[in-house]
Amino acid sequence: MDLRVFTEPQQGATFAQLSAVAKRAEHLGFSGFFRSDHYLYIGEGDPRSSVTDAWVTLGGIALETSTLRLGTLMSSATFRFPGPLAVSVAQVDEMSGGRVELGLGAGWYEKEHRAFAIPFPGVAERFDRFEEQLEILHGLWATPAGQSFDYAGTYYQLEKCPVVFRPVQQPHPPLIIGGHGKRRTPQLAARFASEFNMAGPRLQEVAEQFARVDEACQAIGREPDSLMRSVWLTVCIGRDQAEVERRAAAIGREPGDLKERGIAGMPGEARAALDRFASAGVERVYLQFLDLDDLEHLDLVSEVLHSES
Repeated sequence: MDLRVFTEPQQGATFAQLSAVAKRAEHLGFSGFFRSDHYLYIGEGDPRSSVTDAWVTLGGIALETSTLRLGTLMSSATFRFPGPLAVSVAQVDEMSGGRVELGLGAGWYEKEHRAFAIPFPGVAERFDRFEEQLEILHGLWATPAGQSFDYAGTYYQLEKCPVVFRPVQQPHPPLIIGGHGKRRTPQLAARFASEFNMAGPRLQEVAEQFARVDEACQAIGREPDSLMRSVWLTVCIGRDQAEVERRAAAIGREPGDLKERGIAGMPGEARAALDRFASAGVERVYLQFLDLDDLEHLDLVSEVLHSES
């Protein structure tokens, strides 16, 4: 099982905290450092301080690390125009020496859009825009350097866009698409993605959604096994029950809930949970760390799970 670290900086994190987690993750042998792409605290209460931009953050961490894969779960298609996004991702790919992956979704957090004056159309239009963005990203990155790319869509039109930027990874950085949608999400993943991801799923949901992805791949003649399958799951591990409860309380969660939809508990429980997801076809787990100051937790998770992965 491939294990990566996943953070949620909109809940309150500085660049210094994120950098410390990334460098510790690299030292411990995790394969990647990923972060959400949000500007507003999610949940009840007042917004937290120290909001950071996902791609600015990843550019900085790219210069401070050498082996970690770096990316987003998920950037929102509503946040950025597709042309500038293609440039940003290609630049961070060059800064990292070819270690970037782009997780991209249709967007969902309406309150955040209102707060930052970002248009938030209805769900059908958001998915239509998302599909056009995927087509444009593929088109721009596939166009040979020095040539131009044109695109005439319903929402986006590119006219003689000069391709003067190229990602290091060819033909392009891996694209991650994910979600629980039953129709368009699997279809878009089959067409465009290198990896399909599910956010905090129950075990039964994994099998059902992976079956839909298989069907979508087969419908267009794609080999289903060519699509990496992953999930992100909150992690909360302790050497004893008291430590589990302390860490759960620190992130405002109940141990029972974490065990149902995460990798949680004492070492044996956590390893068993990871094995269950592996048996359901999960090949990669993004471990969501919510207390970024608890680097000892990162150490323990590596000790407990890497021996089993």
